[in-house]
Amino acid sequence: MTTIRIVDVTDEASFGLLPPCADPAFDHRTCDYWEDAERGSKAARPAWLEAAPPPVAKPRAANPFGDDPADAPLNPFARPATEPAFNPFATDGDPLADNPFAPRRPARSGGAPGGPRKLTLLGRGSAVFGSYAKVLLADETAVAFSQFGPLSAYPRAQRLRDLYPQLPEAPLPAVITCIATTAEARRRGYALQLIRAVCDDLAGRGFAAIEAYPEHSTRPDATSAATPEFWVAAGFTIAVEDERFPVVRYELG
Repeated sequence: MTTIRIVDVTDEASFGLLPPCADPAFDHRTCDYWEDAERGSKAARPAWLEAAPPPVAKPRAANPFGDDPADAPLNPFARPATEPAFNPFATDGDPLADNPFAPRRPARSGGAPGGPRKLTLLGRGSAVFGSYAKVLLADETAVAFSQFGPLSAYPRAQRLRDLYPQLPEAPLPAVITCIATTAEARRRGYALQLIRAVCDDLAGRGFAAIEAYPEHSTRPDATSAATPEFWVAAGFTIAVEDERFPVVRYELG
């Protein structure tokens, strides 16, 4: 029996599990088609996978009108740069204690500076929303990938949705922008299993509906959002029938 495991993409290790696209001209790991409504692309861009060193901040002169920090006049009221910043809530034994009146910020996951650009995109809202992608593994082999998130994370989805005023404005849906299976693993139900897991996850995060934006008459290897027929099989209904940009919707209740 095949063992199924679904992994949230939250760091470089899980990002490394993303399966290859069936068509090598495309790449989930470098796709920003949904995140960039103007210039986004699904194309494979190997350079985006190379870790780049984080940008080095240039030293800033203390005098904004001078070229050299040494030219800045002495400010007798300024704390020396070598001293730690003053924390009014600190104790003598803990000079960097947290402000007890400020809420603690959860640790932010996602791409580290200089990591793959796509991982940074997937990690943008992770501290508030949670993961933006999942990978399904069959016997520890990655065979399916899905990307999703709040509508605000995907400008192209918002632009497409703006074409149809009949779609409900409130509450705004979560969206599933991508569902893909490797060519070798097709027709085994993996994509449907992954979509069900994504829908259960989004329901647990408080969303009332989910939308996706499939494509008609497109090669399976060339689309990131599957076909309307796939979504109907997954329990979605066709909210907008259009020959180019249909909308499917799943009400969570």
